Amino acid sequence: MSAERHVKLFRNGRNQAVRIPVEFELPGDEAVMHKDGDRLIIEPTDSRKGNIIEWLRQQDPLEEDVPEFDLDEPPPRSVDI
Repeated sequence: MSAERHVKLFRNGRNQAVRIPVEFELPGDEAVMHKDGDRLIIEPTDSRKGNIIEWLRQQDPLEEDVPEFDLDEPPPRSVDI
């Protein structure tokens, strides 16, 4: 188990906030937060994943035709061989 430190909670506008002590500092400028029972877990984002929207914006347009799909028709069933 890692070191423990008591911290004070405070208000920042309508949000509850906590200052993260330097020994618990996370890399980058974003994190993912979720609850596990009564625990609040803050994890660094995986910088290798990056922002997929930004990546897509940087891609060249497709040169091939994209097939049209009839949304009212169910997709074809796969066949097990």
